[in-house]
Amino acid sequence: MRVGATGLACLLLSFAAAGVAAADQSETILRVCADPDNLPLSNQRGEGYENKIAEALASDLGRRVEYTFFPQRMGFVRNTLRQRDEATQQFKCDVIIGVPKGYELTATTRPYMRSTYALLFADPARYGEVRSADDLLKLPPDKLSSLRIGVFGRSPGADWLLRHGLLEQAVVYAPQSGDVHENPAHIIERDLNEKKIDVAILWGPMAGYLVQRHTASPSGSSRWHAVPFLPDPQIRFDYEIAMGVRFGEKQWQGELDNWIGSHQARIDEILSSYRVPLLDASGKVK
Repeated sequence: MRVGATGLACLLLSFAAAGVAAADQSETILRVCADPDNLPLSNQRGEGYENKIAEALASDLGRRVEYTFFPQRMGFVRNTLRQRDEATQQFKCDVIIGVPKGYELTATTRPYMRSTYALLFADPARYGEVRSADDLLKLPPDKLSSLRIGVFGRSPGADWLLRHGLLEQAVVYAPQSGDVHENPAHIIERDLNEKKIDVAILWGPMAGYLVQRHTASPSGSSRWHAVPFLPDPQIRFDYEIAMGVRFGEKQWQGELDNWIGSHQARIDEILSSYRVPLLDASGKVK
């Protein structure tokens, strides 16, 4: 998972005074910290689901959205949420739309999404019968042993392959590409198209996005399909996603909490339009 899974965890956070933070808020602008090229989450053209959530939030608050863009990797929080504009001395942005619940570098709102990692297939003719992770393990031995499985290092997918003796079949990708314009979804899509891998394990929202990209029409059947991992007692596949704000901004955090609580159905509708696999409180796919 790109959000909060690798480089961001390496940063240190300094704390802001609550009074200064409250005074820094704009009444007409929702200032959002975002990645400029990280679909399906966000991009500069406003095409990601985090962009759409930000637009819905801004509309309800009577504000317009302005972004501070920075690649969502090492330095993201320091250069966005914690950075002041040299001219105005105001913070550059006031909310990160997607961070893991309990994220150590920000205060977090109530979660608005619970998603999970997924298996992604580009060839339903060969793997259409796989509708769960267990189904993959039940493939004929010769078929299972021939799979080339794309997985990101230090991810739950790598742990799952190790547990089932499949790690030698893994095509392992670095958690972060050296190219800030090449995100995990782009890498997996390219290698599935070029048949360098047969199946991939990646963060579910990215898997759902690629399924959507390879669907003939909004109501049509996809040439690709994703299989979400269900909660596992030994390997954590699922994560709750919240919004991130500066520590000490209790009023702003509460305002966002209230908005999320009142508009969860609307948020779910946005996420579902990107085919994000959503889990309910019991861990079942919605």
